[in-house]
Amino acid sequence: MTKREIIKVFEERKVRTVWDDKEEKWYFSIVDVVAVLTDSADAAAYWRKLKQRLKQEGNETVTNCHGLKMRAADGKMRMTDVADTEQLFRLIQSIPSPKAEPFKQWMAQVAALRLEQMQDPEMSIEQAIADYRRLGYSEQWINRRVKSIEVRKELTDEWQRSGVSEGVEYATLTDIITREWSGMTTRQYKRHKGLHKESLRDNMTNVELALNMLAEASTTEISKEKNPQGFHESAQVAQEGGSVAAAARRQLESKTGKSAISSERATDCLPGSGDGGEE
Repeated sequence: MTKREIIKVFEERKVRTVWDDKEEKWYFSIVDVVAVLTDSADAAAYWRKLKQRLKQEGNETVTNCHGLKMRAADGKMRMTDVADTEQLFRLIQSIPSPKAEPFKQWMAQVAALRLEQMQDPEMSIEQAIADYRRLGYSEQWINRRVKSIEVRKELTDEWQRSGVSEGVEYATLTDIITREWSGMTTRQYKRHKGLHKESLRDNMTNVELALNMLAEASTTEISKEKNPQGFHESAQVAQEGGSVAAAARRQLESKTGKSAISSERATDCLPGSGDGGEE
């Protein structure tokens, strides 16, 4: 599924959430919710005991819950139990807490806000900016990242007009553009940065973002002029667009004497980056 991890805040307590674009629903970290409701010193232990008891009682909600990788307090990506809004409403009934009702109202507001954002793209962009700020990205990087989203959207709109199919064909054209200017496919680029399931664009440096935007914007403009039809003609345009950024990259590297492609991740400057096991 296509998903994006976001930190939500309830009464100054962080609740890790994931938005699933395909299912159009939120998933919440159960441990984080337990911590909010119980003020337990060990929310993970509290949840393990509660989960065991509910399983013994044959509770179907617990059985249907599943795990996703989320960033833990130490910065590492760890598997953690999650629940969608409906499942979480049911689980909260098993946790005696004076915060239960206020938390349910907060969950409903979170869900309603996302529906509004889906109807109003500008709200979604504003939310993305707030999320990046909360994660500690610099204002300069955020400005470029938001602009890159706009550039990417214009490119995919052009692909759609040209008769390119979403999914595999979009991914293949993206690989062509990326390989042309960076010398690597998207997968190779992620490996170069030590990424796994993390977003490549969210981990590009300012220079890399600028070059990638130039490549995609150039592809869009060339496509508008040449009016390609279908995937194969669009693939040639993608190569031409990527070559514009490749030329800019070579010129920059000749002036600076260093590679514009870095193994550094934008998240390296944030508190606690890395990958790990389970929590």
